[in-house]
Amino acid sequence: MSDSLRDQLLGLGFKPTAKPAPASKRGRPPRGEGQRPAREARPAGATAKPRQGRKQDGRPARTREDIDLAKAYAIRAQREKDERIRAERERQEQARLRREARARLEAFLQGRVLNDPAAEIARHFPYGGKIKRVYVNADQLRALNAGELGVVQHNGRYCLVGAADLAEAEKIFPDAIALRVDPDAPAQDEAYADPKYQVPDDLVW
Repeated sequence: MSDSLRDQLLGLGFKPTAKPAPASKRGRPPRGEGQRPAREARPAGATAKPRQGRKQDGRPARTREDIDLAKAYAIRAQREKDERIRAERERQEQARLRREARARLEAFLQGRVLNDPAAEIARHFPYGGKIKRVYVNADQLRALNAGELGVVQHNGRYCLVGAADLAEAEKIFPDAIALRVDPDAPAQDEAYADPKYQVPDDLVW
């Protein structure tokens, strides 16, 4: 616009247009006024603390009581595991000892068993919670009832042996002693010693 036209407009009452103020002066509040305070500077390497009672992933933080209880459960579980392992080792050791004892007993009984293949008298006796029997002849029955013979169980067989061999067999494997008669015991304590208590072979026990 030329100066003559500008002068004419001013003469007609028009006012000149005000120039826009710089951005730095457009009603901007002074620094620090109306603004959020700046966060305090953290030391180098420092991390933000999680809120009380919460982990950083949002899950509830474990209390001291929870930690102590977890430790107690872990200790008890480990103790029970150790006891099971110890019991299994003891069981295996007992099984090994029994196998060795049976093997020694088998070797000891070689040539010492006195069972008569032609014997027809059934001598019954309690063993292992059941009634068992061994066949003897008349002389063996008297000797057995007098304590001069005894019965050893081995591999499902009931073997007649002399009293001395019975004592040695007991040292090797006590559980194998099936029948030992005390000649000084009252008769009623060994009822099956009397032949009249013989049980028929066809009777199922």
